[in-house]
Amino acid sequence: MDATVGNGGDTLALCELVGETGHVIGFDVQETALERTRERLLQAGMLERAQLLLCGHERLREHVSAAPQAVVFNLGWLPGAAHTVTTRTETTLAAVSAAAELVAPGGIVTVCIYPGHEEGQRELAALLDWAAGLDVRIYNALHHRFLCAPAHAPQLIVIQKLPGALRFC
Repeated sequence: MDATVGNGGDTLALCELVGETGHVIGFDVQETALERTRERLLQAGMLERAQLLLCGHERLREHVSAAPQAVVFNLGWLPGAAHTVTTRTETTLAAVSAAAELVAPGGIVTVCIYPGHEEGQRELAALLDWAAGLDVRIYNALHHRFLCAPAHAPQLIVIQKLPGALRFC
């Protein structure tokens, strides 16, 4: 699942990973993002592996019929577009929380955060607090940041649902 398709790079990578029998669901609130992603997948011969939805990632629970193996979030704004539309802390927290619950045992949720703008800073702080509060019997949580980079450099949170996690749910 690609929770923020953007220009389609992550969506394409996921389509390659799932193979001919796999399926990727992609979300974005901007039609331009879906058009760019659709074109990228079409050129790569991968369009049939994806379902692209014009809706916010906070609604991912409505569109999941089976536990995904991976959920990818690449926050911020659409590259190459105006910076007026950005992911928002409240919807991101709802989406990431739902993704962590829904992901299959052994699966992962990755969240790339860009704290170089005010909302990105809010998202980073909220997501770090959220991830720190996860149940260690169910999840591993990793925070990666570049030590020799500026404070606004992207940061990554990786959540793994432990393989035996179902026994705790």
